[in-house]
Amino acid sequence: MEHLVLVLSSIVFFFILLHCIKLYRNRRMPPGPTGLPIIGNLLDLGPKPHESLAKLSKKHGPLMTIRLGSITSVVASTPYAAREILQRNDESCSGRTVPDSVAVMGCHDVAVLWISANEEWRTIRKALNSFLTHQHKLDTLRELRENVVDGMLDFLRESGRKNEYVDIGKLAFAVALNQMSNTCLSRDVTSYESDDIGGFKTAVKTLMELDGKFNIADIFPVLKPLDPQNIRRQAKEAYVWFDKVTEGFISERLKHRVSKLPRFGDMLDSLLDYSEEKETNFSLVHIKILLVDLFLAGTETSSNTTEWAMTELLLNPDMFSKVRKEVSTIIEKDGKIKEAKILDLPYLNAVIKETMRLHLSVPLLAPHKTETEVKLGKYIVPQNTQILVNAWAIARDPEYWDNPLMFKPERFLGNVVDYKGQHFEFIPFGSGRRMCPGIPLAHRVVSLMVASFVYHFDWKLPHAREEMDMNDIFGLTLLRATPLMATPIPINY
Repeated sequence: MEHLVLVLSSIVFFFILLHCIKLYRNRRMPPGPTGLPIIGNLLDLGPKPHESLAKLSKKHGPLMTIRLGSITSVVASTPYAAREILQRNDESCSGRTVPDSVAVMGCHDVAVLWISANEEWRTIRKALNSFLTHQHKLDTLRELRENVVDGMLDFLRESGRKNEYVDIGKLAFAVALNQMSNTCLSRDVTSYESDDIGGFKTAVKTLMELDGKFNIADIFPVLKPLDPQNIRRQAKEAYVWFDKVTEGFISERLKHRVSKLPRFGDMLDSLLDYSEEKETNFSLVHIKILLVDLFLAGTETSSNTTEWAMTELLLNPDMFSKVRKEVSTIIEKDGKIKEAKILDLPYLNAVIKETMRLHLSVPLLAPHKTETEVKLGKYIVPQNTQILVNAWAIARDPEYWDNPLMFKPERFLGNVVDYKGQHFEFIPFGSGRRMCPGIPLAHRVVSLMVASFVYHFDWKLPHAREEMDMNDIFGLTLLRATPLMATPIPINY
């Protein structure tokens, strides 16, 4: 009997100790809203988590703890809080939380977005910088991107002749997709006339939607084998499709090289050269997954920004005219817009920046994870804690932005604030070692599309400007709730 009492006492003492440790650690964590048993703060989020978290932060502070099911997260909602995570404690907070829809890829552990910031990750980043985002490489491949825009202009002129409305976001997505495919593979993978060619657009859209969808299996990992929302199965189908297609591209290019045929000089050629260097640990698997990453990350965000920029310009004719007038100063004799020249247009750049600020493509930066126990301000955050940076809330913080809900490109004229990760009131691409490596390419793609839309066409909306739906839908990216439809009216100069 005494033995039984001793055992029961020990069990009770153990659970009390665990509870005390948990309470102690929670006291050291940032404050946050009280959640319900099991589900935590799930009901506090609603359909637009970035907005709900911004409201909660006004009550609980710039660093806030929330619990979603079994996942505890720390949310940063001000520039100061973001700096604590992304700069002062960059290395300690550089881990990744991998969604179940991504884990099904199978090779996510070599994907630049999800891999730990280790030596292998540095090798992949080096390849990206050398063969895609370095200014010299971007300049070398810009003619490929300009040719894609020329094809888009032909399509728009024909649509204008037929007096047809165009889905600007859908068109921008096809342009961004073909610019990426030409940069990487020297070929188009979709067209403007049809919804899709070969399934590329469908696969990209499917994965972007699934990766941004709330998945109950992520907050209750015990449910992952059941896949209650069918997200894992759909994602696997899309990734399998991508795997076969990218493997086909690589195999085709390898046969081309064996045959000693002329090089394409695109990114795939450069990556294959890099993989053949003895001192690098860069394989064909790295190339395949990197191509998938580029098609996913380099299309949706660029097309969203372009669609929102055109939305604001069509709502503000004076701004539209300013962009057109500015672009007209750099037009070539053949009437073409050269990518290299638009990068120095201050008002166009201000419009792009303001669009990224007010209509942030990625409202919550890809989830970070603490690699060690880390001190954030006066708080102690345990190892393996998920960290969310609410870039949307930061970009609308009235302490840093005058009239933050107003679209005002002029705020960026003569302003040193940029999106390269050093000004924490404006971090659309993140900051620190995990910030998006594709900033230079995205800047060129979006600027060239917006300049081309504005300079070559007037646009007729199917409704009055006052009736424009400005609502958005939360996902991995913030999409317009209603597609931007307009009829292009070609301008004859």
